[in-house]
Amino acid sequence: MANQWKKLKQSSSLSISPSCLFLSLLCFASLFLAFSLFNTSPQTTSVKNSVLYSKSCNFTNGQWIYDPSIKSPRYDNTCKEIYKGWNCIGSKKSNAFDIVKWRWKPYQCHLPQFDPVSFLNRFRNKNIGFVGDSLNRNMFVSLFCTLKRVSGDVKKWRPAGADRGFTFLKYNLTISYHRTNLLARYGRWSANANGGVLESLGYKEGYRVDVDVPEGTWADAPSFHDILIFNTGHWWWAPSKFDPVKSPMLFFEKGNPVVPPVSPDSGLDMVLKHMISYLNKRIRPRTTVFMRTQSPRHFEGGDWDQGGSCQRSQPLSSQEVEELFSLKNNGTNVEVRLVNQHLYRAFQGTRFHVLDISHVSEFRADAHPSTAGGKKHDDCMHWCLPGLTDIWNDLFVAYLRNIEDRT
Repeated sequence: MANQWKKLKQSSSLSISPSCLFLSLLCFASLFLAFSLFNTSPQTTSVKNSVLYSKSCNFTNGQWIYDPSIKSPRYDNTCKEIYKGWNCIGSKKSNAFDIVKWRWKPYQCHLPQFDPVSFLNRFRNKNIGFVGDSLNRNMFVSLFCTLKRVSGDVKKWRPAGADRGFTFLKYNLTISYHRTNLLARYGRWSANANGGVLESLGYKEGYRVDVDVPEGTWADAPSFHDILIFNTGHWWWAPSKFDPVKSPMLFFEKGNPVVPPVSPDSGLDMVLKHMISYLNKRIRPRTTVFMRTQSPRHFEGGDWDQGGSCQRSQPLSSQEVEELFSLKNNGTNVEVRLVNQHLYRAFQGTRFHVLDISHVSEFRADAHPSTAGGKKHDDCMHWCLPGLTDIWNDLFVAYLRNIEDRT
């Protein structure tokens, strides 16, 4: 443009007619305007994307806003992958349709709603795996039902040891769920009649947890998937399953019992350390790995087996969130923040990413199946579908975009 201006100056110094000079200036102005318009478009798009997916934006710092303009869920409750106990619309939970009308609004930026067509095109020929307990299945089912609404040609199969999986044939995109409660291999343990180290300490039965051996359901997943989303936590604080006296967790490393025996929280640290080491050896160079933070429970008035319930019809206030989840209060639902301390400590300084869904979810005491879950007690742990885990997938896409922007 500088050369054009120089030439124009030179031409203006020549003995030319005023009409010719006017025409030259008019042509230049037109070219300049056209160039400016052409050049502004990508800049505008870039600025827009930087706001939507700002690298500095904390997506978890925001508030829930009720949006009555949301007339319908992202997918129909007839999606066959929805577990019956999570189908709050089908179970006629009183606020089932209101659950999806609450929109998460970060303070610093905009969190776009999941676009299934864009997602299918963007991850064509990719494999995405969810590895963890039933809360990761909650998220997996949300993703599947959202995608299936726009792409129904699906092959059902079980890749790399998965509990369930689907390939969207038009896009060759595979998503799967690998069930594992502790990430590590575990099973019943009974004292040997011939004695042993644990027997000498008075242990008669419990659960053997091999901290350095991944459970077989996901051992092959790292070499198959391009994106992995892990979670663990709920089963580590489950005294009804791993009773510290009657059926304690007994940790083994390199085939030998850890002596002196350690507590479950120390065992979790050991499992996370070995899991990270295993992933570093097994994943492909360009694989993206997330550890999803803990999903909060909302039992009030006691735990699940003590008559606890979750009868809220609206999200909690910030003050109510702190009362329910503060580590200082050490209440029924404190596990969410306890587990997260271990997760953040384990993954700090690694090449892997933390997908933070905890604080966003702490507000949503209204979004559990509760009495509509079909159990003898209120289900205040899993989430209604359609529902909150749809927002988790919004966050998942936003985190992926930020990672791509940094690489």
